[in-house]
Amino acid sequence: MTLTRLTSRLAAALAVLALSACAAAPSATTPGASTSAPATPQRGGTITYGRAAAVTSFDLNNQITANNAFAIDKVFEPLVSFDTTGKIVPWLAEKWDVSSDQLTYAFTLREGLQFSDGTPVTARDAKFSLERHLEVEGPLPLQAPIAGITATDDRTLTISLKSAYTPFLSELSGFSNGIFPAGFGGRSEKEFFAAPVGTGPWVVESWDPSGDTTFRANPHYWQQGKPYADTLVYKVVADDTQRIQQLQAGQLSGIENVAPATIAPLKADPNVTVSELGSWEVEQVFFNTQNAYFADRHVRRAIALSLDRDALTQAVTFGAAQTVKTLIPPTIQYAADVKALDNDPAAAKEELAASAFPQGFTATLLIASGNSVRTQEAQIIQEAVKPLGITLKIESVELNDFRERFFAYKFDAMINSGQSDAPDPDGLIAFQTDPEGFSKSYWTHYTNDRVTALAAQGRATPDGEERARIYAEIQQILADDVPYIPLYNTKNVVASLASVHGLTPRINGSVLFQDVWLAP
Repeated sequence: MTLTRLTSRLAAALAVLALSACAAAPSATTPGASTSAPATPQRGGTITYGRAAAVTSFDLNNQITANNAFAIDKVFEPLVSFDTTGKIVPWLAEKWDVSSDQLTYAFTLREGLQFSDGTPVTARDAKFSLERHLEVEGPLPLQAPIAGITATDDRTLTISLKSAYTPFLSELSGFSNGIFPAGFGGRSEKEFFAAPVGTGPWVVESWDPSGDTTFRANPHYWQQGKPYADTLVYKVVADDTQRIQQLQAGQLSGIENVAPATIAPLKADPNVTVSELGSWEVEQVFFNTQNAYFADRHVRRAIALSLDRDALTQAVTFGAAQTVKTLIPPTIQYAADVKALDNDPAAAKEELAASAFPQGFTATLLIASGNSVRTQEAQIIQEAVKPLGITLKIESVELNDFRERFFAYKFDAMINSGQSDAPDPDGLIAFQTDPEGFSKSYWTHYTNDRVTALAAQGRATPDGEERARIYAEIQQILADDVPYIPLYNTKNVVASLASVHGLTPRINGSVLFQDVWLAP
């Protein structure tokens, strides 16, 4: 996702949203719902969806990358979720109440909830699931200062906080806080996650960690009458061009990650439907600050000044994305209008002259293979820094190898995306600025004590002008220090055969598929 998974045009303050939430049936504004199906949904059939990488694990508390996250959310569901604008909505919990001091949250589960094996879902299951996440921590930990979790009765879960925590509901909405049976249903963890049981619309039927995954419809799903299809197949097609070719040949029902250059041609194809939605994703250049060259702040600033972000965005996305100067996309609350280093070659040379490497150097720029957009981005960046005497050798490796490399800090610089998994800005800030967190500042190991202190303040500050000021200061410091260079905020774009209805993306990049149906 990875990372994440990490995807908002937010509504008003979460603190206000938390005061109460009425019971709500799934509607056109709930995750995965379609507003454009032209006829009565038909039942049956198989959805074959082309994806870039295989599913390697269903352990929701220990995963973060999109290949796993967007399979996990088919099986497990959280207490609350978010709609297409990032507004928190009821999900497994039909409502919640928050105490006046913002320290106690009481969630009421929907009546009649069942797991995919037909056993009832109770508050004890939710307690076990969240406590397991607290114990594991994982890449997307529950960071809220939780004092205790109590199953008050079968349908009421009460969570107490040690102190007020503004992003709490947002945090709970992420896929990593899905609910599963207490005690893993009597199995070991290994056995359970090899054949997981959840409340989601789909059940794992077969799974090859190096190949395809097949899901079958959950007969006990709480959204009555859904999913419409009988089977969902995740077919691994690593190359983006091949995914499009197989879609147009009718071998795939739909595909993810439609490259910007292919959007217009696909829209012109009468046999294909293209669906777009805003995203919580920002394309970025990341620097490993443990590398001697990129530990030098002047070097990072010089590279940022050498780039023309607007020109790069236009060249690689054909106007399908918006240039940004901060890691928080404009779809998430508190994205700030920072003063960023950009497109000033003379200033770039001055910055490099002030560095420990005034004559330049040679380093490697790591990218994942099979991604034509990132190949083009890498070439543009490579050319932009040449006048500085910096040689960036482009190293393209298979996607799984790419992830293993940056997880292990075996890179100088890389191109990747920052993806939020929840609608509050704290998710991205924590993931990309905390040197002690799971990702160690998104594997840059960037450390700034002022940013760390401000991030803590942001979590404890109610939504409003003061919280906006805190996040604006964080974003300006990051723009000055440049541990990463934000490039653009793209859209979530998926494509499907015209005979496939309701295949639309969520704002975090996933597709839930319970509303997808196939025309005869």
